Amino acid sequence: MTGEVRPAAIEHDFAKVPATGPAAPVSRALADEVPIAIECNGLAYAVLMATPAAVEELAAGFALGERLIDGVDDIRAIDVNDTGEGILVRLTLARRVAERIADRVRHRTSDASCGLCGVETLAQALRPLPAAAPWDGADAAVFAAYHALRDHQPLNAQTGAVHAAAACTRDGVIRVAFEDVGRHNAFDKLIGSMLLAAQTWDGGFALLTSRCSFELVEKAVLAGCPMLATISAPTRLAVERAAGAGLTLRSLVRADSMLASG
Repeated sequence: MTGEVRPAAIEHDFAKVPATGPAAPVSRALADEVPIAIECNGLAYAVLMATPAAVEELAAGFALGERLIDGVDDIRAIDVNDTGEGILVRLTLARRVAERIADRVRHRTSDASCGLCGVETLAQALRPLPAAAPWDGADAAVFAAYHALRDHQPLNAQTGAVHAAAACTRDGVIRVAFEDVGRHNAFDKLIGSMLLAAQTWDGGFALLTSRCSFELVEKAVLAGCPMLATISAPTRLAVERAAGAGLTLRSLVRADSMLASG
């Protein structure tokens, strides 16, 4: 079902230039970033620039965030192929959602007014969200997850160049985490992993090493996540969209402080 993909990090030679003295040769790991083309029911849908790991999870989470599917039952097959120039992911989705794919592809090939896949108007970009699940956890759980997150970022430890998205229990224990050069991709991988494994949030939350943009808020709500915590600040639109859906936000998470919204 899954084809071969490239390593997530590669070595590259550099010259380290000190403030004084001659430069010295060093070897450093670099995060890999490749084009990943996603086809849905035979139609070319999008090309993502992403780290080539957990590609099936990425495709599943992306499809949910794009509202092409409503759940794992709409996924019939995921076929991953390394073409040498990039990775091609063929999603076979249920017949009942086929019209959604066709509509989005038609819009995407016209002169779209915004940069979202298959979105033609501003109204489509800010479509209504379902009500978010309530979160009644304690902020101490967010601090616990923050302190534990570094141990779940092996690729970032090597490269210092990737984001992480973690699913945390209600008590702040990290259940699983995914890394990618793109913050959206990392979250899609996390959401897709849970979707394919039929896992729920069980009152827990997501912790992301990024700013809180409105797209991440929407992905969280569509995935049924009751609370979204991010290391960096939110945008105004992210806060407004979260408030409208009833999603709890925690942002600018640090070892001893955070911003609370909702």
